[in-house]
Amino acid sequence: MNPVRKKRLYIVLAILCGVGVAVALALSALQQNINLFYTPTQIANGEAPQGTRIRAGGLVEEGSVKRSADSLEVDFVVTDGAHEVTIRYHGILPDLFREGQGIVALGRVNEQGVLVADEVLAKHDENYMPPEVMQALEKSGMKQQHDAATAGKQGYQQERAQ
Repeated sequence: MNPVRKKRLYIVLAILCGVGVAVALALSALQQNINLFYTPTQIANGEAPQGTRIRAGGLVEEGSVKRSADSLEVDFVVTDGAHEVTIRYHGILPDLFREGQGIVALGRVNEQGVLVADEVLAKHDENYMPPEVMQALEKSGMKQQHDAATAGKQGYQQERAQ
């Protein structure tokens, strides 16, 4: 083989190897940063991976919020109408967090099926709900119940304002 061709072949092979390594590193980094959304039904059925950071959401069940007296730990139940999942969070909850509202929690599912959250997100106004939570509620038929509860609260707030 001609020495010039041999040198070109080595250069092309080195470039291909470099591109391959770069693509592998990029895919590895993306895979670690993906937070897939799971509904309470999927978590209850065991579809959510344990120990992997996921997003879960639904409506906070009425009367399910239990706060620790001596720490910032809060346990509450989130439902999609079909199943419930307990979420344990250590920290200060968002100001808009309340029972009957849609939330999304980011965390890991432990062996008992409890989502240990490191972040809790609440909707930012009366009309918004995360798309994943909305789809889960529509599938379970709880969207009408949530809409009726929200409409009742809005009517009450309008009456109070007058």
